[in-house]
Amino acid sequence: MTVYWRPGCTYCMKLRLGLWLTRTRYDKVNIWNDPDAAAFVRSVADGNETVPTVVVGDGPAMVNPSLRELRAAAGAAR
Repeated sequence: MTVYWRPGCTYCMKLRLGLWLTRTRYDKVNIWNDPDAAAFVRSVADGNETVPTVVVGDGPAMVNPSLRELRAAAGAAR
């Protein structure tokens, strides 16, 4: 699972806290430090840098998903 985020994003903080509390492993990518990651997020979010954007395994990118949606996607990816 890869979480694309940026500093100051309260939705990102809430999601990352939920992942931490459920002991879910994930990689995080700060789109303000990685131009390729920012371009990827724009490509899946109608040209916007909407975060959090999350990719689970080989599945499609999810823009601003809930913790429940991520857990379901992670279960399906196994």
